[in-house]
This record gives sequence, structure tokens and C-alpha cells, in this order.
Amino acid sequence: MNKSNPKIPGIKFRDEWIDFIHGLQNKICAALEAVDGNAKFIEDKWQRNPDGEGGGGKTRVISNGNVFEKGGVNTSVVYGELSSKMREVLHIPLSSPSKNWFACGLSLVIHPYNPFVPTVHCNYRYFELTDNDGNVTDCWFGGGTDLTPYYLFEEDGKHFHRVYKNTCDQFDEKFYPLFKKYCDDYFVNTHRNDERRGIGGIFYDHRKPDEIQDLDFWFNFSKNCGNAFIDAYVPIVERRKNSPFTIDHKHWQEIRRGRYVEFNLLHDRGTLFGLKSNGRTESILMSLPPTVRFEYNYQPLKGTPEADLVEVCLKPRDWV
Repeated sequence: MNKSNPKIPGIKFRDEWIDFIHGLQNKICAALEAVDGNAKFIEDKWQRNPDGEGGGGKTRVISNGNVFEKGGVNTSVVYGELSSKMREVLHIPLSSPSKNWFACGLSLVIHPYNPFVPTVHCNYRYFELTDNDGNVTDCWFGGGTDLTPYYLFEEDGKHFHRVYKNTCDQFDEKFYPLFKKYCDDYFVNTHRNDERRGIGGIFYDHRKPDEIQDLDFWFNFSKNCGNAFIDAYVPIVERRKNSPFTIDHKHWQEIRRGRYVEFNLLHDRGTLFGLKSNGRTESILMSLPPTVRFEYNYQPLKGTPEADLVEVCLKPRDWV
């Protein structure tokens, strides 16, 4: 049993993953505070139930900074019995011996003030199912990092994708093209002619240990991907944060933020899982931008930088 919380059927690996996630939260928050130069993260600890059962998390929010208009870097360690609703969400049949679930992960979304600095999303998580005796019946990893620019800069897109290609190549050279395609095909507003919400990155899900790629393999892969976030994103922020912009640039940013909202509320599995698993609504909806526009049938003029961005979102490209 886990000594820190006897209600969680514990294995050593869980504690290692929890420690990593909390350490990654600290590192990312410190790096983002440094690049902002003014705003600090405010931490809000929460529990799923008042008596402490079911776990909880640490929501850290930054707002009204020099660079970041709104953002959050959240961690959660949650668990519970497999209700009928949870079985439906996770596609677990009633015949399965699994009776309990456990999940731990980090999720972040950062919305910069300057329209030339892209929004970014990152999520890395471990999920586990156990029987009533605490034996693991199934487990898997998922996660990824993707970039949502409002104006397209070739060097930024190449840098971001190159960092994650190099990270993936350390484990398997087939991973980057596979997980890039998964990302391109996942973050899609299908109701808008398959328009992507950004220029992608990597995304993977349900990666289970087997005889070739064991638990340590996927643990180390996910760790390296999580640790790559700062190298992938912060140099882009530094490069663009002082760029002059106009009210028209800001207007376009808010139009595109509308697409972000649409995806998160209509299609994102993480958002839907959080809401259906009795997650904390404030932390789940932290991903939404502070200001947004929904203008009827807004179309950018052909040949403009705004139209160029939409074209890339409609037709994913090879960045590396």
C-alpha cells in the first residue's frame, strides 16, 4: 500500500511518476516566470472530494504579465472506482477485472498577450487500472505538445518541431512522423472543414508497455518529452515577445482564439474526460483564453499573413 495515502493501491512506479510531474511543474513555472519578467504563478491546491478521497491537484495560474495574458500549469493525482460513466469514457467492458482507476499528469496552456507569440499546449499523463486487490490490470501513457501561432514564422515552426523530432529520435526514429501525424489529425475542428487549431507538434495515447518497450521505456520517453518543453517554447517567446503589434493584429489573435475554444469544448478528449470524471471545472477550463471573438463568417483577405496561417492549418506541412 502507498504509505502517503493508504487508499491508493501503490506501486513504486507511481511515486516516481508523481515526483517527476511535480518537478516538471516547478521547472516550467520557473522558466515561464523568468521569460515574463513580471508576473508570478499563483497556486491553488484542490481535492476532488472534501474528505480527501479521490485525490486532487495543484493548479498554478499566471495572468496579466508582461508577456503572458493568461496561462496555467496544472498537475493532478486522481483515482477512484470505475463507475459506469467512467467505464463508458474509457471504453472498459463490464467483463473486465478492472475495478479502480488512477491517473497522474501535467497539463498546461499558455496564452501570450502579444499576437506574434504563439499559444502553446502541453500534456503528459499516466493512467492505470487495478482490480480490487490492487493488482494492475492495465496501464498506458499519453501526451504531447503542440503550438498554436497567430502569425506564421518559418524559423519558429522549424525550431519547435526539430526539438521534438530530436527528442523522439533518441527512442525510435519512427516516433516523430507517427506522433506528428497523430497530432495533426487530433487537434482538428472537423466542423470547420478539418481546420487544425495550429501547426501541431507531437501527440500520442494509449502507449502500453510490452516485451519490447517496457514501462521504463515509456516512462523515460514521456519524461524526455516533458523536459523538452522549455527548449521548444521559451526561445520562440524570447524571439517574439517584444515585437510591435497593432489593434488589427490583436483582433486576428482573438478570432483565432475562438477556434481554440471551439476545439477544446467540442472535441478535446482531455476536457471531456475531466468534466465526466468529476474533475475540478475551474482547472479544466483554465485552458480557455481570457478574451476571444466570434464574428460571423469572418474571412481573412487573400494574400495576407492571416490567410497564410489558415492555409497551413488546413493543410499540415512537414517542418523538418
